[in-house]
Amino acid sequence: MESQRPSTPGPSTPGPFSSFARFVVCGGGVGLLSSAAVPLLAAVMPWALANALITVAATLLCTELHALFTFGTGRRPGWRQHLQSSGSAVAAYLATTAAMLVLHAVRPSPTMLREQAVYLTASGLAGIGRFLVLRLFVFAERKKEAATANAGHLPAATPAPAPVPTNLAHPAITATPARSRGPLSLATRAAGTLGTDPQRSTYSPMVPSVA
Repeated sequence: MESQRPSTPGPSTPGPFSSFARFVVCGGGVGLLSSAAVPLLAAVMPWALANALITVAATLLCTELHALFTFGTGRRPGWRQHLQSSGSAVAAYLATTAAMLVLHAVRPSPTMLREQAVYLTASGLAGIGRFLVLRLFVFAERKKEAATANAGHLPAATPAPAPVPTNLAHPAITATPARSRGPLSLATRAAGTLGTDPQRSTYSPMVPSVA
């Protein structure tokens, strides 16, 4: 029989709380790196261009980290996932910008503490919304494909042996060997049957007398 190789276990899919913690860690870490990289790059080019380039690079890096680490798909994201992730990042940016515009429309001269509170609240809500979009829509199909691929590597179940048929009608009768079947055996069995039947008279042959 051909031996089956043990299948390598696929990447484990983290739960929602673990995924959110990883989402915060990856987003916060990349945000810190971006805030340090923008001033360095702005020394050799305009600040707006440097900020745009770092933002694009940070978004691409975050999408890679979210696919491989945050949501545990086990595969790098494709162009569709990159575009959807970029769209969710743009939506989060527009949400925080709209919140700040509403704040300045309501209070023309807000305090620094109020501005920080509104910005952090809007950023947190936008981040939660982006996390849900990534988990439920962007990387949901990738996780299903990874789970299907892992299930395909499982070894096939060994079929159960077929049951041996038994003689249910006459369980007490055992098979007679082929050598014992013959005229003498049949006659002996017939004589035993006639002799043991209580409802039949014993047969005694008529022997003519010689007198």
